[in-house]
Parts: sequence; structure tokens; C-alpha cells
Amino acid sequence: MPDVLVPRARIRPWLANFEERHGTTALSVVGGSLHGVADDGSRFDAVPPFDRSVLEATSEALELTAQPPVDWGILLVRKGGFAIARLEGDMIVDSKVGQRHVQGRTKAGGQSQQRFARRRDNQARAAYEAAADHAARIVPAVPLLVIGGDRAAVTAVLKGPRLRGLAANVRGPFLTVPDPRRGVLDGAVQDACSVRIDVTNG
Repeated sequence: MPDVLVPRARIRPWLANFEERHGTTALSVVGGSLHGVADDGSRFDAVPPFDRSVLEATSEALELTAQPPVDWGILLVRKGGFAIARLEGDMIVDSKVGQRHVQGRTKAGGQSQQRFARRRDNQARAAYEAAADHAARIVPAVPLLVIGGDRAAVTAVLKGPRLRGLAANVRGPFLTVPDPRRGVLDGAVQDACSVRIDVTNG
């Protein structure tokens, strides 16, 4: 079964439902994650967000790991746009969402294809520069940054001189998102604060 994302408010109900379906569940801490094994042999691993670790084998300890940081940021970049936010807890205090037109691929050949490829690269570069400009304003020194979108695009933005040091503050899994819009940003914030649970049925 693929990983499921469980927000903080749903952790206890999720664990209760798991036990109801599979029987009494023994909890333990394994590698910083909450590990559960049920009577029917089913098991789960709950991985905390933000590269945190569970300190005790309880639902309360897992909930604590999903408490959003006091000061953090999120950076989503794809060729078609970007979304950047600075947050205090779960509240967005500053943000910018932008779209940039980057042409799709062409089947044309020869010089026409080469010109098209150069134009496409220039458009992508302009999109990344716009994202870097806003990131330097909104999240220049956040102590924790969650990233997502397209890996090459995010790397291109973070390697700029104004943001190079920010890469050291990246935490949590890379978020896979479509071209960023405001709704995508809101969803990414929730995903960044959610516990990732992998279930293996007995």
C-alpha cells in the first residue's frame, strides 16, 4: 500500500481505525519513526515531518512531531511557475505565487529545433530568476525550508548567490506537486506538516 499523509488532527483517529481493523497493536520507536504491529500481522511505519524523530511509542509523541515550526518556509518551483511562503506555525504570513510561460517541446528538427530549445531554456531561466527574486525577499533566512515541484528547477533557484546558504536548512521529504497555484501551495503546507504512514497488510 502506498504511503498516506495524515495531518496532526487525524493521527489519533487513524491509529484507532487501524487497531479496529487489525486488532490490538503494539507500538515501538524504530529509527525515529513510530512502528506498529497488529494481532493479524499488519504493520505500519509512521514517519514524522521535518526530519523529526518520535521520542516515545505513543500517539501523543507522534502528534508532537507534526506540530508546525514557529518560523519556516516552503518553496515550490516548476518550469510553469512557483509558489513561496513564509509561515509562523500553520499561518502563512507572506507569500507569492507566480506563473511563467515556458513553451512545450516541439517535433521540429534542425536549426528550428535548436532555436526553440534555446528559447525554452531562456524562458525557464527567467522563471527561475523570478522565483529566486521572491524567495530572497520572503524566505531569505528561515531556519527550516520545505521544497517541492521539480528537483532541477528547485536546485536552479537555490544555487543562486542570495539563497545558496538556504539549502542547508531544507528538511523533510521533497513534495511532488503540479504547477504551483494558490491551492497547490495550501495543499503543500498541509502535506509538509503531515505524518507519512506506510502500511503493510498481514
